[in-house]
Amino acid sequence: MEIHHKIQLFFLAYFPSLLVFLCCAEEISRAEFPDRFLFGTATSAYQIEGAFLKDGKSLSNWDVFSHIPGKIETGENGDVAVDHYHRYLEDIELMHSLGVNAYRFSISWARILPRGRFGPKNPAGVKFYNNIIDGLLLKGIEPFVTINHNDIPQELEDRYGGFLSPLVQEDFVLFAQTCFETYGDRVKYWITFNEPNIYADMGYISGVFPPAHCLESYSNCSGGNSEREPLLVMHNMLISHAKASHIYREHYQVKQGGSIGVVVHAFMYEPMSDQECDLEAASRAFAFNIGWLAAILINLVSKKKVLDPLLNGDYPPEMHHLLGKNMPKFSPDELKKIKGSIDFIGINHYSSLYAENCSYSHTKIGCQAIKGFVYTTGERDGIPIGEPTAMPRLYVVPSGLEKLIDYLNTKYNNKPIFVTENGLSQMDRPEERDRELLNDAKRVEYHKAYLASLAQAIRKGADVRGYFVWSLMDNFEWTKGYSIKFGLYHVDLKTLHRIPKLSAKWYTSFLSYNSQINRNGVIRRSPMNSTVTSLKFEKMEI
Repeated sequence: MEIHHKIQLFFLAYFPSLLVFLCCAEEISRAEFPDRFLFGTATSAYQIEGAFLKDGKSLSNWDVFSHIPGKIETGENGDVAVDHYHRYLEDIELMHSLGVNAYRFSISWARILPRGRFGPKNPAGVKFYNNIIDGLLLKGIEPFVTINHNDIPQELEDRYGGFLSPLVQEDFVLFAQTCFETYGDRVKYWITFNEPNIYADMGYISGVFPPAHCLESYSNCSGGNSEREPLLVMHNMLISHAKASHIYREHYQVKQGGSIGVVVHAFMYEPMSDQECDLEAASRAFAFNIGWLAAILINLVSKKKVLDPLLNGDYPPEMHHLLGKNMPKFSPDELKKIKGSIDFIGINHYSSLYAENCSYSHTKIGCQAIKGFVYTTGERDGIPIGEPTAMPRLYVVPSGLEKLIDYLNTKYNNKPIFVTENGLSQMDRPEERDRELLNDAKRVEYHKAYLASLAQAIRKGADVRGYFVWSLMDNFEWTKGYSIKFGLYHVDLKTLHRIPKLSAKWYTSFLSYNSQINRNGVIRRSPMNSTVTSLKFEKMEI
């Protein structure tokens, strides 16, 4: 009887998502998205570049961390990664062959300013990204640039503790301003930080990312304070963003015609049950993840209510209620700069999770005040919320993207949104490489289903302007090393040869609809020459 009951639960919980995954995915078409919609791929500097000490680059926090025994599950590192530093022209050709009109990548802080403000710019590093940007534009591909994606010069960690110290604000502003000044004539989309909520969580709560801080009771770290440090880190990242955004708007935005935003990692949270305590737990999960960041950046008032808690100078009230005196405070000048300091929201979305109230039972893993006393999991009664993937806590739940967009659309008054990462993780099993890894039909169905969900959100009125597949190619997936694959292209780590998967061929076919509009709807450029002579951008109103 118990087994029969579990089977019923499985179909009730899992079948709707499975139905969308297998059926609705077949119907998606490029024609269902606006002509000027950005379709791209995404990467980050440390995960693909390699050349970790080449041409004047200094050590980053990840260069150091990945060489500490036991920190990377596979014992690997990003010293070579997939050698994008030497193969960027080849990789731009891959993007061009796909038919994408945008590419999201990040700039290595340690490559541009190896010692932060304590040393000069690195001309070779500056030139490298100039070459990438010019190469993209010559192929009609819009550069979508992340200034900081998890990596920071190790010297700044050693000098003052990186983002734990307010001193980092001056360094980040210098880095951002260097990027605006050097590349802003051609870059029209800037992201200050990628997933600051994950950076604070993984580096200072669980301690599995550098600098590996946490309380021993939370993980296996030898130092740190998981109840206080994550708040300080996020606080300094928010102020760093605000100051950089202020400088961009004051000195660059009008003449360069670009826009600036932040990317958050965003699960869709479903209440574990219909009980009021679990409904409130799902709400707290949003507040302690998305709201922690987004709510303080957007200064919006509706006819009915104030949407931004910081109109009164505060973090989300749920955080203040549970964390009390641990919450940092903003100065009046900081608040002035922070409010409304983004033109768009970027979301990295991979999965949905259940949220359960655990304020009366702290025995469950992850049930902490710093996380809102919310226990999140991908299972209910032993039944997964969607098909599990190779990455823990990531399940295939396409409907979650539509729900998440609906939530953001309502919460933040239809602020422009870009889906800056979305993708399927698969385990690298060499014996199954031809059958599973290269013939990645599940990845094709995954993207079809999530795009169908996104198209539905757009039809309902959400102002979504772009979608980026994570990732262009298999790369260094942080603590998982090269064991987990997200790419449209497989990379043979021995030869570094890029091999298109079935998903790359599908994406090319999907984007082939009205390909001239797809590639040139945003960028108008002069006939291709050996150098970029004239570039005209039609500004998308933000």
